[in-house]
Amino acid sequence: MIWLEILIKGMLLGFLASIPLGPIGIICIQRTLGKGRWSGFISGLGAASADTIVAIIAGLGLSFVIIFFKSNSHILVILGSLIMIVLGVRIFLKSPAKQVRERKMKKNNLYTDYLSVLILTLSNPLTIFVFIAIFAGLNLVFGTNGFILKMLIFSGIFIGASCWWFLLTSLVNIYREKFNLKNLWWLNKITGGIIIAFGVVALFGILFIKH
Repeated sequence: MIWLEILIKGMLLGFLASIPLGPIGIICIQRTLGKGRWSGFISGLGAASADTIVAIIAGLGLSFVIIFFKSNSHILVILGSLIMIVLGVRIFLKSPAKQVRERKMKKNNLYTDYLSVLILTLSNPLTIFVFIAIFAGLNLVFGTNGFILKMLIFSGIFIGASCWWFLLTSLVNIYREKFNLKNLWWLNKITGGIIIAFGVVALFGILFIKH
């Protein structure tokens, strides 16, 4: 049936588009190891939601939103870079003992985990043009007639991306119990430093190289 084929194609696209481990992947891994599986997975759902929103904008050809992303790309990149640097600093300075204590007391704020990654992913204007290129190259949305079929594609993208984050955080969670306070200290320093570096490089590129 065509609707099942469309849904599966969307799922494959969402899954494959989520695999590259950039700063979002590092954040989800760090949160899984430091705060627990649900924290990492909910963070991944933030990325999956953002990718789906961007896919809808690109797929439905919402030109006014695309123009907004394009005309404000510098501001969005600066915003995303600053958010990334702040998250990196917070991870870098995070106390392992406090992390373990919060995890045992189940004080993790999953809403904040979700929202922070959602905003960070949406602040990357490149994502929307990547989806436009993918849709055009595969003729996946632009060659699909009917609103319901297009919604199936977008639903598939969210499901596929969510499956990737569930798989990744599940695999990482297997090794979580092996992390003692010293391991968590090093994890925070390394992952925090990497995320800060991603943010600084992006900020430096947009402020200096582009001018």
